Amino acid sequence: MKEVQHRHHEDDLCIQQAVVFIEDAIQYRSINHRVDSRSLRLYRWYYSIFWQWTLVAVIGVILGLAFVEKPSSLSLSSDPHRRLRPWEPPCGATEGVEMVGLLLFALDLAVKGYLIGWEEFRKNKWLVAYVVVVSGSVIDLLLSVSMMCDESLRVRRVFRPFFLLQNSSLMKKTLKSIRRTLPEIASVILLLALHVCFFTMFGMLLFAKREKPEENGEWETYFRNLTVSLSSLLVLLTTANNPDVMIPAYTLNRLYSIFFVLFSVVGTYLMMNLITAIIYNQFRGYLLKSIQSSIMRRRLGIRAAFAVLCCRDRIQVQDQDQVRVQDQEKDQVQDQVQVKQHHVYEACKVTEGYVEGQAFLKLFEELEKDRIKEHPPMPEYSSRFMQTLQFLMSHYCFTMVGNVMAVANIICICCRKHTDHLLSERGSSSCLSPKAINVFFVTFYVVEMLLKMLALGFRRYLSYRSDVFDGFLTLSLLVGARSFLLVLQRRIRFCSIYTFCQKDFFNLREMMRLANMLIVFRFLRIIPNIKLMALVASTLMDLVKNLRAFAGILLVVYYVFAILGIWLFHGVIKVPANMRWVSTSSSLRFTENSRWDCGSYENLGYWPNNFDDFAASLVLLYNVMVVNNWQVFLEAYAKYTTEWSKVYFVSWWLISSVMWVNMFVALILENFTYKWDRSQGCSVTDVERIRYESSVQLVFGRDMEEPTEEELLDRLHQHPHLHLPQ
Repeated sequence: MKEVQHRHHEDDLCIQQAVVFIEDAIQYRSINHRVDSRSLRLYRWYYSIFWQWTLVAVIGVILGLAFVEKPSSLSLSSDPHRRLRPWEPPCGATEGVEMVGLLLFALDLAVKGYLIGWEEFRKNKWLVAYVVVVSGSVIDLLLSVSMMCDESLRVRRVFRPFFLLQNSSLMKKTLKSIRRTLPEIASVILLLALHVCFFTMFGMLLFAKREKPEENGEWETYFRNLTVSLSSLLVLLTTANNPDVMIPAYTLNRLYSIFFVLFSVVGTYLMMNLITAIIYNQFRGYLLKSIQSSIMRRRLGIRAAFAVLCCRDRIQVQDQDQVRVQDQEKDQVQDQVQVKQHHVYEACKVTEGYVEGQAFLKLFEELEKDRIKEHPPMPEYSSRFMQTLQFLMSHYCFTMVGNVMAVANIICICCRKHTDHLLSERGSSSCLSPKAINVFFVTFYVVEMLLKMLALGFRRYLSYRSDVFDGFLTLSLLVGARSFLLVLQRRIRFCSIYTFCQKDFFNLREMMRLANMLIVFRFLRIIPNIKLMALVASTLMDLVKNLRAFAGILLVVYYVFAILGIWLFHGVIKVPANMRWVSTSSSLRFTENSRWDCGSYENLGYWPNNFDDFAASLVLLYNVMVVNNWQVFLEAYAKYTTEWSKVYFVSWWLISSVMWVNMFVALILENFTYKWDRSQGCSVTDVERIRYESSVQLVFGRDMEEPTEEELLDRLHQHPHLHLPQ
């Protein structure tokens, strides 16, 4: 009896191990964790949707504390002249929330450490850093509370983004690839620096101070000293101050333009693009190496699942091991795996009698197949008329007619010289003419939608995302048109009452604007009907998913630089007390901005761009990343602080605009090329029907090397907690 119970317990343990290994494989997780029954239950709870989303929510709350902590961002305006005193939480409020978050992080760390074991824990640098960051944050938090929240520097704020990094394996791989890419581009960065320095020295000699004051415009503005000259040419490298930087010299002699053109051609168009090429090539190479380990994890997880399922049923057949998996075990694994159903079905599609290598390859091929969305069948009509109508309405030409009508509707909107002018006229004809056109198109859209539903059937109609989008906007337009007609009818009946007509006039104008916006959105229906546009749109949608790691790293950099900016430049720019805002026809301007230099920070009214709170810091960093007029910020903060402040802004420009944007371009190229190659030979309908799997692992998987059976077995036998028979 005990032997039977022991046997049953071992069978259940094998099923649990196989289930966890398959989940690890599909999620690209490491299988080097404890595999006893209690640990497996804890492991599945740890990676459950509830706990993982709890961690994500806690990380979001911890990062969001920067918006309400002192200096608080809870004000309508970031302009120091207009901003009222923002609300700040009492001492202990945000600290209490942060302490709860840190305790949850400590629990997360303890569970993760227990599951992988001490030997694996101390080898993992991220987990060791996790311990240091959590411990340091708790100590800094206790010091903050002991000082009644009156400390000037909260060191733990700059380490908060670490919690976001350590929670994503793909972000870790991306960060590792970035770190390895930096030395590779150092030579080009150095060459670029020498280029800027050479032209700086040459420019200072070329535009030296002269005896005639009217010839010193270039020297006085852009080449007065070394730091100003370096800043001017560095900004010119981004074309932000072109052609302003050369106008004073170009006014005197047109040959001076050769200096600036040569600098831009060599620096902007040659070296900057060379940096793009190097970043793309080197970053892609290191990312491939990092993702290679993810592919190995998936292969190893699938192989381990079959090993634990089959190790007790191995028989000798002609001196080779033949693997058989019982249907009962296969069904149990399939029922317990907590992943998407299409992955469950394919991962557990095992045929009795496959040898190990063939079974493994078969499973992995099924895992990576593109998912084909099968639409419900169309209804079958017995009437000849309905069959003909169904054929016509489901034909591609009918869709093209709808697209032509959508284009015609957009053209009609664009040809109206001024909708507000038409609505302001008192006559009924002026109000009805553009509205009658809208009513005609809305009627056509409704009829088209009903005919499509009749031809395809309601369930099949809803299975197409483009039709659902089209139908939702059509119903919205129908409701808007009905409301518009009711208001217009009331206006015609009671137009003798001026105030009533005036009120309805504004209602009609707002309804027309809303209808036109919906019509513009509905114009997007043509995208799924053009293969290239459908492919590009699909790529953009997938980029939202695949860019999470890149966007997360950019968020981390934004967060750290915003905190550093608050530490360095909080409150350094102050608005003079005698200045006030006045409203002009186009914008708001200061009454005394004429005394500032033209194009300066003060003259342009850039006061809301500051480091006085966290939200304002993020906006300022974005403005610098775009590099349009970023020299204004360099000059302003250098004037109010020191010239060393430019190091902060130049560092931010290099990291955000040069490094991250080029990596973003690399990912776009890889993603689009991957989808383009796989869609060759497919029709427009196939692009809509087939969902091409395009995760980062699959995009780069074409260049991966497949691990051999010997490598997989060697890794399995080195597992610290799983002991398989040799």
